[in-house]
Amino acid sequence: MTQSRPHILVTGSTRGIGAAITEAFAGRGVRMVGHGRAGAAGVIGADLAEAGAADRLWDQALAALDGRIDVLVNNAGVFEAVAVEAPTAEWQAAWGRTMQINLQASADLCRRAVLHWRERAAPGRIVNVASRAAYRGDSPAHWHYAASKAGMVAMTKSIARGSAADGVLAFAVCPGFTMTGMAEDYLSSRGGEKLLADIPLGRVAAPEEVAGAVAWLALDAPASMTGAVLDINGASYVR
Repeated sequence: MTQSRPHILVTGSTRGIGAAITEAFAGRGVRMVGHGRAGAAGVIGADLAEAGAADRLWDQALAALDGRIDVLVNNAGVFEAVAVEAPTAEWQAAWGRTMQINLQASADLCRRAVLHWRERAAPGRIVNVASRAAYRGDSPAHWHYAASKAGMVAMTKSIARGSAADGVLAFAVCPGFTMTGMAEDYLSSRGGEKLLADIPLGRVAAPEEVAGAVAWLALDAPASMTGAVLDINGASYVR
């Protein structure tokens, strides 16, 4: 990591895993800009469902951080169901929204980060928060979610392979169920005890566990780990 105080942009920083990531960076000597929906206090508001919003977010974050970003954490995402039997327009709209927020916006930010570091001839780090769904799939109503996270993992590996020589490092984490409000709703709707039986650890992950891994990758992980994907799912999926 850079010798000077790291400047970090974290998307989806206002709740769940994102809020835990913010806490994990506290006291680490970093300067961080968070992102959330417009109106959230102390963060840059941007609706990543809108085309071009990620580029605007990058520009605003860069200005707030005096023209330098050293670490990008892509955490923002949605987990919204759509039935296979849904009308075609509804089905395609759900796919478009999920892909835009979970994958396209992340890709846009990764692109800006790589170009920024290339222009500055400086090292940088990307940490993408994906999901175990990238590898084991998800429910019949969440094909699009699994596909978006698989794309995020593939993108991370591609960045690592293509940009390591320039000092750009890229990592991903793949949580399973994490006890955020989003996971709680899903667990209760699908019969929580039955789903927990599929997790050898016997519980879902805490946001702080995922956040600790993200902070370590962002600040401390050795450069030779670039391209690594860390599973945080209580052995519910083991590669």
